[in-house]
Amino acid sequence: MRKVDIYDSTLRDGAQAEGISFSVEDKLRITRALSDLGVRYIEAGNPASNPKDLDFFGRVRRGGKGGAVVVAFGSTRRKGATAAEDKNTAPLVKAGTDAVCIVGKCWDRQVSGILRASLEENIDMIEETVGYFASLGKEVIFDAEHFFDGCKSDTDYPMLCLRAACRAGAAVLSLCDTNGGCFPEEISGLTAKVIKNFDLPVAIHCHNDCGLAVANSIAAVAAGAAQVQGTLTGFGERCGNANLSTVIGNLELKKGISCLANGGIAGLTTACRLISEIANVNPNEREPYTGKSAFAHKGGMHVDGAFKYPGSFEHIDPELVGNRRKFIMSEVAGRSAVIAHIQKIDPSVLRDSPETERIIGKLKELEHFGYQFEAAESTFELVIRKQLGKYKPLFELVNLKIIAEQPYQEGQSASALIKIIVDGKTEITAAEGDGPVNAMDKALRKALCVFYPHLDTMHLTDYKVRVMDGNEATASKVRVLIESADGAESWTTVGVSADIIEASRLALADSIEYKLIKDGAYK
Repeated sequence: MRKVDIYDSTLRDGAQAEGISFSVEDKLRITRALSDLGVRYIEAGNPASNPKDLDFFGRVRRGGKGGAVVVAFGSTRRKGATAAEDKNTAPLVKAGTDAVCIVGKCWDRQVSGILRASLEENIDMIEETVGYFASLGKEVIFDAEHFFDGCKSDTDYPMLCLRAACRAGAAVLSLCDTNGGCFPEEISGLTAKVIKNFDLPVAIHCHNDCGLAVANSIAAVAAGAAQVQGTLTGFGERCGNANLSTVIGNLELKKGISCLANGGIAGLTTACRLISEIANVNPNEREPYTGKSAFAHKGGMHVDGAFKYPGSFEHIDPELVGNRRKFIMSEVAGRSAVIAHIQKIDPSVLRDSPETERIIGKLKELEHFGYQFEAAESTFELVIRKQLGKYKPLFELVNLKIIAEQPYQEGQSASALIKIIVDGKTEITAAEGDGPVNAMDKALRKALCVFYPHLDTMHLTDYKVRVMDGNEATASKVRVLIESADGAESWTTVGVSADIIEASRLALADSIEYKLIKDGAYK
């Protein structure tokens, strides 16, 4: 089987995305997740750019089931300096990694306009820097920055840059579509040309400014590239980098090309969601392979077809990438969607069973009241359990008192006093929060953690309020959706009431109960 190495740059390119910042601990967790997934190379940052990255390299170790190679990133030496004495190269040596990625400019316009160097001097900078690290026994990956743009300007010069890196001892030549402006046929043609003229493995590094980063990466692989660079979730500057989760899914499952060690593709969805959570970014629900909606079915005919023969509306088995089939509850879903949810809890219940009729009746009653389960399957699972007699309360809320303070003070604008009972034992506690819902969330989980310590892994990731009937003004019912996560999974619950605090409490209580059930509280 043909093999293509995956080179993940979430910790460098991904960290350059707007709104994303990783602590050292974040970077260590992501490194472990990527290594466990089976990624071959992890580009972990530029130790010359900030103390945080240097601290990270001092703490990181090769590890995880995949044993990924950690790569330090840096640029060629400065004009007029020597590679051994340059301030850009010293931190790369200090990082102590077995592999380094050296980026060098391959577009004549950038050499003259940004480096203010001659084309010949830039060639020397590439050759001397790559040679220096190769002499230290490092595996050197040469990132040919703006390679494809450089070829549009002067076809010969980028090739001369690659030739210099090759002479100096580079192990891999990485062709970069830095501006993300190329089309697959351009990528394919030039990649094939480099492979024909150089006896080194070739990598592809694409940005997504035209929405073609994945297609361009696959085109390069088809042309013979042996390594794909990108970020697992597509994070990156501007429009992002090649989304490696989609690249991996396409190559492994469609082309039969091995990308991850140890059959890691089964952990693809979990790894993507974990990295999104660490980055504090909501995952793209419509992401191919790993998104929540990737295998979601809503229309009645589609639900019925997918229920009877999944291949009719799914291009792969979702479990291959660690995802799952989802039948969305709505007014157009039909009986097949309902029975699919029921049979997850009790496989013995059939389409025409009285339990099915009772659950459908309850669904209609709740939807009439204002509930919607399309985006809140976890609450619907609790409804099913209650109707099937497979539910028992895991805690009793005896009393809740919320005090909202004015004027508003961020972080301490409300406090909540709560009393709960679990297995006959009482717990009373209080918490401050940024608003009444946050205070209630903190107080409830603080009290419950006494009995269920693993709840400390759970946190609220999204909170939405929808006014049901604007004609009622402030007396209108509201629908509250709460999304929660625990690092491995995310789920959404719903509550409806004319009181926004009560609606929030209902959704929050369901969220906690779902977490407890998911973790085996009924076993």
